[in-house]
Amino acid sequence: MGKAIGMVEFQTVSTGMNGADTMIKTAEVEIVECSTVCPGKYIVIISGEISAVKASVDAAKAKFSQKVIDSFVLGNPHESIFSAIYGATAPEGVEALGVMESFSAATAIVAADAAAKTALVELIELRLARGMCGKSYLLLTGSVSAVTAAIERAESEAEGRGMFLDSSVIPRPDKKLWQSIL
Repeated sequence: MGKAIGMVEFQTVSTGMNGADTMIKTAEVEIVECSTVCPGKYIVIISGEISAVKASVDAAKAKFSQKVIDSFVLGNPHESIFSAIYGATAPEGVEALGVMESFSAATAIVAADAAAKTALVELIELRLARGMCGKSYLLLTGSVSAVTAAIERAESEAEGRGMFLDSSVIPRPDKKLWQSIL
């Protein structure tokens, strides 16, 4: 992966595919994910050098401004962002579970990055608008105090973008709940 990631969340599939093509043609970037998400939105996540990612995201936002829901560019994203996007983390010895829900997929990723950089927590999953009517959420774990600090930071990030929906910190989640999450 590159040193930065960026994303544009589009209102429609056709504009999203066109936007992805614009992003790829604008600068040397790699596609992390291009896909349809609920409710018929389209997300494009790219990686590469910060200047290339920024140029690509900016080009798509400028060309399709009327169809962009949300976007971001993150330089030096937390290393656990990519495994969380794919739900590939299976932590052990859970003390607390943190959940933060947003109205957009882009905001969930930005909030997760901020949370992971705030406290010693492990990102578990970033659910990006699939089966959630366009909403997204992040799951993280760690000590109660670390999870609380991380979720507070994630909330602040999402509120600042106008996309915060809800959050919870669950101390010592029951094993049955934990098994249903993983």
